[in-house]
Amino acid sequence: MLAPCCGVPRFLLVLLGPMLFAAGLGRSREPRNILWVEKWTLERLTSIPATLHELEKEPAYWDAQARATLGAALRLRPRDHQARNLILFLGDGMGVSTVSAARILRGQMEGGSGEETMLAMDTFPYVALSKTYSVDKQVADSASTATAYHCGVKANAKTLGLNANAVAYECNTTFGNEVYSVLRRAKAQGKSVGIVTTTRVQHASPAASYAHSVSRSWYSDSDLPESAIEQGCVDIAAQLVTNVDIDVILGGGRMYMTPRGTLDPEYPTSNSRKGDRNDKRNLIDVWLNAEPVRTQRPRLSSNRLKSDFYTSVSLMLQNKRSRYVWNKREFDEINIKTTDRLMGLFEPKDMKFEVFRNSTRDPSIVEMTEKAIQILSKNPNGYFLFVEGGRIDHGHHDSVAKLALTETVMFDRAIQRAAQLTRESDTLTVVTADHSHVFTFGGNTPRGNPIFGLAPKNADDGMPFTSILYANGPGYIHVNGSRENITMVDYNDDEYMQQAAVPLDAETHGGEDVAIYAKGPMAHLFHGVKEQNYIAHVMAYAACLEPYRTCPRTPTHSSSPAVKSPSNLLFFLLVLLLVLR
Repeated sequence: MLAPCCGVPRFLLVLLGPMLFAAGLGRSREPRNILWVEKWTLERLTSIPATLHELEKEPAYWDAQARATLGAALRLRPRDHQARNLILFLGDGMGVSTVSAARILRGQMEGGSGEETMLAMDTFPYVALSKTYSVDKQVADSASTATAYHCGVKANAKTLGLNANAVAYECNTTFGNEVYSVLRRAKAQGKSVGIVTTTRVQHASPAASYAHSVSRSWYSDSDLPESAIEQGCVDIAAQLVTNVDIDVILGGGRMYMTPRGTLDPEYPTSNSRKGDRNDKRNLIDVWLNAEPVRTQRPRLSSNRLKSDFYTSVSLMLQNKRSRYVWNKREFDEINIKTTDRLMGLFEPKDMKFEVFRNSTRDPSIVEMTEKAIQILSKNPNGYFLFVEGGRIDHGHHDSVAKLALTETVMFDRAIQRAAQLTRESDTLTVVTADHSHVFTFGGNTPRGNPIFGLAPKNADDGMPFTSILYANGPGYIHVNGSRENITMVDYNDDEYMQQAAVPLDAETHGGEDVAIYAKGPMAHLFHGVKEQNYIAHVMAYAACLEPYRTCPRTPTHSSSPAVKSPSNLLFFLLVLLLVLR
């Protein structure tokens, strides 16, 4: 007979645990009440290591879990109608190993073993792999990859919003080679659009949605060489406010928007954070006043899109109530009912890592995502939102895994919050990465091993090593011809630099495929192994944007959830569990 565990009859745990696991986390949020109860119960079951350990000893647990998961898969039905809203979440540098490690970290932060944790992105029903190489690089950068997933074509490294005929740093190859993003196409058809990032808003990942530049580093006009200015090239910050009317812009990057020497409101005594523009323009005012001085006539892909773009811009700029904020207090005071356009620039350059973020001064990626959705969703035509967890990449380049993985956990929480604010029936949500990193974890570690902890045995040199390691990077430290002995090192420190096999000033990107997670209308089109530029095409097709004219059907009010919930049985078992506990 099955013995009780933690005050609960084990047969109930064996039966209820896997059913809640499969049914409560992998389905639509409809109906919310019973799913919330199921998830609540599962979190409490799996947060008790002894309970989980006892569950996993029983073959019936794994059999029931697999059967419940199989049942959910059999009930899954594609949502083959048109999407009103599009959300693209981009974890910069978030390779599969990063997702796996962040999953364990989040579970351990919540008191569990970690491995069994379900991230918000893990619950998405459709998954594919994305091939990240660019036209000229086997291992790509964030600019060429951004052009692929935003604009639908692969490009050359260092370039933004341009096809592969453009050559990095050669200004005169810009003109005539422009390609246009899903964001811009969505705006042209009357949708609201927004970008949220934890980096500067002029960073490569968001910039490819609105700019065309042969250099991802031309943030301000002071970054352009004189020859490029003479040939008519324009910096990324200027294109942010002149190429397309973006309704919500949240992130860092203040210094590239104001005249040279302008004191930063947060760091008024810092010379390195002063305004950087040579042209003496205040681009924040340009955006607030809704004066889109076009730096170049957009060469759009068709007469229809060109006409729609100009009509949309002129209409959207009328009667808009715009706000600019630079700190958390002002951000929190924004009334979404009386705000149609919002620009929030919270740091001179990139926003601070989550580990070091001052929560009274800067909003989190979760809070920025929430505010963006609340403002954009007022448009009855729908919206396109791009959200970047950009500092995952920066943590990895520094070989500081705690920074990278904490950023990934917060990024996943933003995905979770977006799910609470949207409906799967009308919103296509896609989560992906632009590239991976040479980051790994291993070492035959036992179940529940702290993700930043040591492997259980010493290496052949007799010294300990952390489970997390990098193939290259600044963590290559040798003392007297041998790697550093970390016995007396605090490897749990927020800024501990994991060891690396090859010395480099900065750790590099990885070249393997990255995952695509999708849910909502037309999400089933993400399957198998695809080229990265395919992402933009699915999103455009799902929302009936250029160049697609043969569109998915318009949804009906009777559209049902993708998976039905066995709510009565689960609720009965839940009540029984709580009574007997």
